[in-house]
Amino acid sequence: MTQIQEIQKQLRSSRVDGWLFYDILHRDPIAYNVLGLGEAAPKRRWYYLVPARGVPRKLVHRIEPGMLDRLPGGKQLYSARQELEQGLGRLLAGTRKVAMQYSPLNENPYVGTIDAGTIELVRSKRVKVVSSADLVQRFEARWTPAQLRSHLAAGRAIDRITAAAFDRAGDFLRRGRRLTEYDLQQWMWEKFGEAGITADGAAIVATGPNSGNPHYEPTPRHSAVIRPGNVLLLDVWGKTKDPAAVYYDITWTGFGADHIPASVNRIFQIVREARDSAVRFVKQSVAQGKQIEGWQVDRACRSVIERAGYGRYFTHRTGHNIGREVHGNGANMDNLEMHDTRRVMPGTCFSVEPGIYRAEYGIRSEVDVYVGEGRARVTGAIQTEMIPLLAPRPRKGSSR
Repeated sequence: MTQIQEIQKQLRSSRVDGWLFYDILHRDPIAYNVLGLGEAAPKRRWYYLVPARGVPRKLVHRIEPGMLDRLPGGKQLYSARQELEQGLGRLLAGTRKVAMQYSPLNENPYVGTIDAGTIELVRSKRVKVVSSADLVQRFEARWTPAQLRSHLAAGRAIDRITAAAFDRAGDFLRRGRRLTEYDLQQWMWEKFGEAGITADGAAIVATGPNSGNPHYEPTPRHSAVIRPGNVLLLDVWGKTKDPAAVYYDITWTGFGADHIPASVNRIFQIVREARDSAVRFVKQSVAQGKQIEGWQVDRACRSVIERAGYGRYFTHRTGHNIGREVHGNGANMDNLEMHDTRRVMPGTCFSVEPGIYRAEYGIRSEVDVYVGEGRARVTGAIQTEMIPLLAPRPRKGSSR
């Protein structure tokens, strides 16, 4: 079955008359990914309707008549704005409800890529517009078996490099040698290259108060020295160099001493339990055949931190979808920044990464969860205790 036929099948199941794609200047990358249009950047508007039944229909400008030629369907051409409006009316003839990359009240900005004026134009044709959020997830966020293998391969390399980075930091501390966040970040980036791993940016290496900033990034000019008595947080993501590869994304924390102070360890244990609570909820729900949504996973995680009295220090969503981009187009585990009602679908993967961020330091623990048919699992090593950088023993962890 072709991609278009699969889309039509899902449209019929959802009782939607069609999926209307639209773009100009490559403003909607989702359309290009779903339709397989590559990286074209049209200078004129185009529309492509995939109806629930029948042959797809195109509306393209005469200056760019071949814009959608790789896709099936009949073609209309326009030049003047009057032709565009008339052509859109013919394109939408017979439809009452279409899905578009639209989110009511912009509740889901990751899907809401279509401008308000275009939505108004479509509605002026007496057509109801609904969100394509779950359609996007189904056709953009689900992994193939090969993509899952690429994720696991990247995970093995990244787990190894992350462990080596903590070892390196501990070695420098024991020897009294100077090592900055940026130094360690760049060393990890070199190891990525040696292992055949790439990413859209180098790892977050944050120590002391910098670890309390969830998206801190060291630079050559602004980078703290890794010192004894400080938290060291490593947020590491990457993928293999295969064009269709998907990301692996983790966060681990250590402490510059031979043991973890009780106050710091307590924060880590709260974060770990929040992480594990979310993972248990997903595993049990999937095993029981229950349909769950992203906001519910966030609630399972966040409630643990709130009960411990640290809710105001957990300042971001629990997790994000993972795909060919590290932040993919599937459901996010979010009931804070948005109320994500997208289903957690089989074939998708997402992070679970609670954190507590205070002025002195921050602690985050992140794993990736892949949802299969009837089973969900963490795809890499799981941190069970903070890493004492000066202790003469290996880090504790498990692999599931």
